[in-house]
Amino acid sequence: MKRIGLFGGSFDPVHHAHLSLARAALRDLALDELRWIPAGQPWQKTRRLADAAHREAMVALAIEGEPRFVLDRIELDRPGPSYTLDTVRALQAAQPGAQWFLILGQDQRAGLPTWHGVDELLGLVTLAVAQRPGAPEVEASAATVRSIELPPMTLSSTEVRARCAAGLPIDEMVPAKVARYIDQHGLYR
Repeated sequence: MKRIGLFGGSFDPVHHAHLSLARAALRDLALDELRWIPAGQPWQKTRRLADAAHREAMVALAIEGEPRFVLDRIELDRPGPSYTLDTVRALQAAQPGAQWFLILGQDQRAGLPTWHGVDELLGLVTLAVAQRPGAPEVEASAATVRSIELPPMTLSSTEVRARCAAGLPIDEMVPAKVARYIDQHGLYR
């Protein structure tokens, strides 16, 4: 049975903490592949995002060279709000024999009860939640939950955007190719 991780988000922009979580998921869950799924229209975001083409391009640059990382356009190609449940249903219909892991950070796990169709979603996937040292253990619920061990890392897309807006360097926060892309396209200024 193929083991597939689903790692969705706005990736606005993708940064080293995203990559660290994705690599840890490959390792801790023994995944055959991890699909990066940039959100088309995230229904819980109130701020304006960078254009989807830019977010997709940055993810593609960030994941180059890791054959088990796959960029999946499913939410970019689907009109309307990006609901994880719709994505999982479509992916499972296309590949019914796989085992699916939904990769989440602890912040996303905390907001999970507000997600569209969460009860059905939890019946379709195994949750895999980033577990930072010293943080409270992930609570099990009706869903199957696995922990992914992560090193301490305080990095966010919000911080990257703020540094770009202030004209400060972001080289330590994002892959070099992503930093060049942001600079070349004048993003987040």
